[in-house]
Amino acid sequence: METQEVKAPQPAGQEAKDIKMDILLDLALQVSIELGRTKMQIKDILGLQRGSVVELEKLASEPVDILVNGKKVAEGEVVVIEKHFGIRITSLVDSSERLKNLGM
Repeated sequence: METQEVKAPQPAGQEAKDIKMDILLDLALQVSIELGRTKMQIKDILGLQRGSVVELEKLASEPVDILVNGKKVAEGEVVVIEKHFGIRITSLVDSSERLKNLGM
């Protein structure tokens, strides 16, 4: 006897939404981590060299911002995994705010 998978009926239009979401899942987005910002004069930037220290406006204990396509979606903390840096997400921007920031 052969078994068949029975799917629950989906609301009208739900299948089209699922297909649209599948298309979006393959998009590549720019993800960046912002440790902090500062303002510098051009003469100071031109004077930077190996070993120079640039002081940022954020404190070392403050969370870093996680940006997707330049829009903040989360905050996190810097971690070291073996010899690599990583980010542990500590809080997410509200989902409706994230979608609004991404233009969706």
